[in-house]
Amino acid sequence: MKTLTLLGSTGSIGTQTLEVADLRDDIKIAALCANENVALIEKQIRKYKPRYAALMNEEKANELKIKVADTDTTVLSGMDGFIECVRLAEVDMVLTAVVGVCGLIPTIEAIRAGKDIALANKETLVAGGDIVMPLAKEMGVKILPVDSEHSAIFQSMQGEEKKISKILLTASGGPFFGKSKDEIYGATVEDALNHPNWSMGAKITVDSASMMNKGLEIIEATHLFDVPADKIEVLIHRQSIVHSMVQYEDNSVIAQLSNPDMKLPIAYALSYPNRAYCGTKELDFCEFGRLTFDKPDYETFRCLALAIEASKIGGSMPALINSANEKAVELFLNRRIRFGEIPDIIEQQMQNHNVIKNPKIEDLLELDISVREKIEGRYN
Repeated sequence: MKTLTLLGSTGSIGTQTLEVADLRDDIKIAALCANENVALIEKQIRKYKPRYAALMNEEKANELKIKVADTDTTVLSGMDGFIECVRLAEVDMVLTAVVGVCGLIPTIEAIRAGKDIALANKETLVAGGDIVMPLAKEMGVKILPVDSEHSAIFQSMQGEEKKISKILLTASGGPFFGKSKDEIYGATVEDALNHPNWSMGAKITVDSASMMNKGLEIIEATHLFDVPADKIEVLIHRQSIVHSMVQYEDNSVIAQLSNPDMKLPIAYALSYPNRAYCGTKELDFCEFGRLTFDKPDYETFRCLALAIEASKIGGSMPALINSANEKAVELFLNRRIRFGEIPDIIEQQMQNHNVIKNPKIEDLLELDISVREKIEGRYN
C-alpha cells in the first residue's frame, strides 16, 4: 500500500492521478490539497475519504469546512495547511501538481519529512533546483519525474550506465509550429489554448504555445539528471509519440514511446520501480506510419532561447524567468497583453536583474514577489 498526499488535486494532473488511483487497490489518499475549487474537492473528499484536505484560499477553505462537516476529513488552509498535509506520518509519497513557484515550499517540507516526491511541478526545480536536489540527496528521498518528457528520460536511463552523451528532449511544437514571429505576435487566447495533442491546464498550454514549457524543462532536466544545458537538444516531434530520448557515449539512443497520455508517467512514478496498467491505449505503429523530427525555431519562439540563456547564467536567473513568465501568462490569459509580449516582458526583466549567485529560499520568494509587482505595475 502506498499512501499519498496530492498537491493540486483539482487540476489536470491531480484529477488524472486520482483516475490512476481508481484502477489500483494499493494506493490510499491521505490528503488532498488545491487552490480554491470547493465544488470539485468536496466531491473528491466524499469519494476518497482523506484524513485531511487543504485549500490555499482561506475564505474558500472556510466554505469547504461547512460543506464537508458531515465527513471525517479535517479541512486546513493556506501554506501552513499544505505543509501539515505533506508531513503526515502515514504518507509515503507527495505528488506535487500545483502550478507555479508556490509548489516550492511544500515540496521542500515534504523532503525534510523524508517523503518521496512525484514531481509534476517543474517550477520547483526551475526556481529552486540547487536547493531541492542536494536536500533530497541528503535525506535519501527519491525525486520521480511526472512530466512526460522527464519521465521518458528517466525510463530511458534505467539499467544503463550514466555515461550520457546528450539528452534529446522532444516537443510537440504546440499550436503555432511553422508560423513566423509576426504571425503569432497577436495570437488570441483561444489560439494559444488549442493544443494539437495534449489536454492540459491553461498555464502549461500557453507555455507550450510559446515553447517556454520546453525551456523550463531544459532547466529542470539539468537538475534531475545532472547534465549541463548544452548537453540537452530540443527536437520538434509533432506526433508526441517519442516522449524523449537519451544518447549514450557509444551513440546508442534509447527512447520511451507511448500514446500521449499523462496517466502513464503518473502511474510510473507511483509504481516505480515497477510498472502498472493505467488505461493508456496500446501504441499502434502502423496507425502513424511516420514519426518526424525538426529543429526548433529559436527566433519565433524566443522564450525557449531565453530559458536556455537563463540556465547557462544560473544563480537566481532561472527563478526570475519563471516568475516573469508566470505573471506574463497570467496577463495574457486575462487578455491584458498580446501573446508576443510574453517574451518581451521576460527579456526586459532579465536585462534588469542583478543575479544572486547562491540564492536562499527567502531570496527566491522575495524575487518572485518583486518580479510580479514590477510587471503588474507596468501593465496596470
